[in-house]
Amino acid sequence: MVIHFKQPSRLKTFWEDIQQDLKLFGFILVLVCLYRAIFMAVMHSYINPATPGDEILLANWMGLRLSLKTAGGAALVTFLFATVAALLVPRLSGAARTLRLIWGTLASFVFNVLFVARFPFYNQFHTTYNSQQVMAGTNEKLGSVLMMMIQDYGLIWRMAVAIALTVVCFLLLRRLFRLRPLPLPGFFSGRPLFFSAVFLVVFAAVFLFVRFGGSFTFAHGINWESSGVTNDDFLNECVLDDAQAMYRVHALNQRMKAGTAATFVDKAKIRDYARFAAGHTEENGDDLTPYLARTAKGPRMDKPRHIFIILEESGASWPLLDQYADLHVTDGMKSLMNAPHGYGTLAFMPNGEYTSVAFDGIISGLSEMRVAVNYQPRSIREPYPTALAVQLKKLGYQVDFWYGGNPAWASMKPFSLAQGFDHFYGYTDMNAPKVNTFGTADEYIFDKLSEHLAGEPPTVHVIKTVSNHPPYNIDIESKGFDLEREEALTRAMPDVENPDQLAKELGHYWYTDQVVTEFIKKTEEIYPDSLFFVTGDHAVRTDPSRHPTLFEHQAVPLLIYGGGVTKDILPANAVGGLTSILPTIMEFIAPKGFTYYSIVPSMTEQQDGMQAGFNTSCFLTQNAMGAVDKDTMEPAPWNAERGYDAEAERAKAMKWLPAARTLSWWLAVHGTDLNAE
Repeated sequence: MVIHFKQPSRLKTFWEDIQQDLKLFGFILVLVCLYRAIFMAVMHSYINPATPGDEILLANWMGLRLSLKTAGGAALVTFLFATVAALLVPRLSGAARTLRLIWGTLASFVFNVLFVARFPFYNQFHTTYNSQQVMAGTNEKLGSVLMMMIQDYGLIWRMAVAIALTVVCFLLLRRLFRLRPLPLPGFFSGRPLFFSAVFLVVFAAVFLFVRFGGSFTFAHGINWESSGVTNDDFLNECVLDDAQAMYRVHALNQRMKAGTAATFVDKAKIRDYARFAAGHTEENGDDLTPYLARTAKGPRMDKPRHIFIILEESGASWPLLDQYADLHVTDGMKSLMNAPHGYGTLAFMPNGEYTSVAFDGIISGLSEMRVAVNYQPRSIREPYPTALAVQLKKLGYQVDFWYGGNPAWASMKPFSLAQGFDHFYGYTDMNAPKVNTFGTADEYIFDKLSEHLAGEPPTVHVIKTVSNHPPYNIDIESKGFDLEREEALTRAMPDVENPDQLAKELGHYWYTDQVVTEFIKKTEEIYPDSLFFVTGDHAVRTDPSRHPTLFEHQAVPLLIYGGGVTKDILPANAVGGLTSILPTIMEFIAPKGFTYYSIVPSMTEQQDGMQAGFNTSCFLTQNAMGAVDKDTMEPAPWNAERGYDAEAERAKAMKWLPAARTLSWWLAVHGTDLNAE
């Protein structure tokens, strides 16, 4: 390629336009790096106190290199559509200058919005624009998301700050573009071929250097996947500027659609994992269903009339730990765990880190593997063999879903009905009052359900609460919660970002706990032959400090309560996850020889079965908790005084996690045909 300049003025204009693009490149680079430094300074309390100062410098240095890509992408747009356009069609020069200023201002506005939004997002999720949370947000109703952002995250004043920053950026850019450009070096005058050759070589070198993040090769460059350059999680997130964080969201979403986003999904081993899951080592057919068949060993209790599976919104385990007993957040659940007909374990994991993944796991029986099961076309066509409803209906139950939100949310009503549920009740179906933009208050769900029970046949009810969720607008003090006392306690807790907000959130958890406990006690009086399972849909949202343990950030409790429950119905600290509930129910009540289908075994099989619960990022055993994709491990809270074999505990999870993820991915994407490509 050779650039031909028939007129000296054309070469001069092109040279000046290149400098304008470089100014835009420099401006964007300085802007995102400045925002990185400000974010680090404001949120410095999230940096681990043991982190040395040189790691902070390293994070900024590697962030600068990564942000070359961000600035380069912004400048490439004006180079192509302004500079090159003006070179090819000189009469577009004036429009090109205007376009460059407009584009620079628009890009600044986007970076300003992402910058001011980054603070509440990190406070909430301890990550910078996590793919799961962002994509989950895109599936929410726009009006609901906007109201939540206005009421709970200061959308209006934050947007005002972003607009004010954009005005400043516009003025700075306009002044920058008006600066007199450097003259064309004399040795280029009258030598267009020489200029073209030099330009192409320099452009190619700069393009490679920027494209690979401060290097001329991919191996020595940096990208979002290799941004974990420090030993501090907060600093590693800071390496990503907001544009790179959003690119991570996009890239992971594309991989999710292609089935390559989740680690430990090995499609080549599908038949090996199929034979392993339920012990069918001799099976060799092409239909996955027989591989997942399990045979009940015989009932451990009389068959209950009603079964209730309650998924509490943001129902984390940590408030049940002894060191947080003074908060009195989960006294109701504790009382039921300690009751004669109650059993509780904290060695339990949600299916993922947000609500729709919990829906997916309980409804379909599939482990989280970064495929949105509720949006898979296959999920609407036919039930999965592991689906909860179709199997419990074989035991003679009607199966209903009760949700305190809108039934259209995340396609949950059609998804549930397609997977075998007989009825799906959202708050609109209950004629319950709308308490906030996401739905009704928890008390109305259980009031309507209680009214419904009298005329029902034996039924399994899956109930999803909603109140322990932004915008946190339940009048908890009128319900009996001592908010002033809780605020005093949270202010005394070390390393809390916003003690008053934490107290408010804990008050909403307390409210759900009170409502659920009251419902269980009242229902037990009328229907003593009922069985209750209570757990959390996820944790992650409410932490006791800026630096929570893995357990505090991820684990959820499991309460099993009812007339047939004994303290030894499961071992102490029995391990499991959300997809363990269906096989556990089957081993509790199904007749001997009854066939059911499940990827993971029942929690009754602790010794020979699955000895670890796991979700997207972590696993939990009876002795320890660890990160799935990193070497990070910690003792389980009840095992803090004893040692553990890190390799052995990780092996317990790795025995099952790849199989569960691969089989779940295959069912969601290919169905039961093992020959599918």
